[in-house]
Amino acid sequence: MDVGILALQGDVSEHRAALNDLGVASRPVRRPEDLVGLDGIILPGGESTTMSMLLDSSGLADPLGKELDAGLPALGTCAGMILLSDEAVDGRPDQRCYGAIDITVRRNGFGRQLESFECELDVPALGGAPVPAVFIRAPLVETSGPDVEVLSTLAQPAPWRGGDDAAPFGAPRAVPVLCRQGVVLVAAFHPELTSDRRVHELFVSMIDGPARRGAERLEATKQVRGTEQVSGTEQVSGTERVSGTERVSGTERVLGTGEGR
Repeated sequence: MDVGILALQGDVSEHRAALNDLGVASRPVRRPEDLVGLDGIILPGGESTTMSMLLDSSGLADPLGKELDAGLPALGTCAGMILLSDEAVDGRPDQRCYGAIDITVRRNGFGRQLESFECELDVPALGGAPVPAVFIRAPLVETSGPDVEVLSTLAQPAPWRGGDDAAPFGAPRAVPVLCRQGVVLVAAFHPELTSDRRVHELFVSMIDGPARRGAERLEATKQVRGTEQVSGTEQVSGTERVSGTERVSGTERVLGTGEGR
């Protein structure tokens, strides 16, 4: 299994450390060709508008979108949640949202830097003790679609004290902070900043192997820069895929039987 981490800005090393603790190989993604062969990708916390601009300037924006559309499993934390969402409120007009999960989020919806906080979350799907969560200028999920599974909520968001003690968008309510739809998992908090690895473990469990997306995934891969088509055979960085087999340096294996911040 090979998981990429969008490494343009944000908590890259922390996510790599979390995956390393789980025995999962990872690599940074900075260019379109870095997407080739990934089994999943993490969009880390950081600054969503900066990351959006860097996606454009690096040439990654459209190739990443094609991979997500083709079913590449993704974990988005904080800013990564915004990038994977269907719509971002209070963002720049050119804010990129991939629509990988049917949620609308409000940037900094839990408050500015001074309103950052830590708490514990009940996440029944993960079992065991509550999950420690770090919220830093966290996005707030305003709406979620019928196919979105809400795995955890926060009963009372931290108030944004702009001169009074009232919550920024009306009375406190239970808001989603950990959501899943298909092979996409998003968190409004930063699981990579604690020693609890259960959110990353859940994401890894959602990745079911390199052949999971079949022909549709391969077609998306062909769009990524650095991929060649030679006589009906796909060549990617010295790897040939022919009729459902993969040949690497003279070794042949059947696709779908691969290795298992």
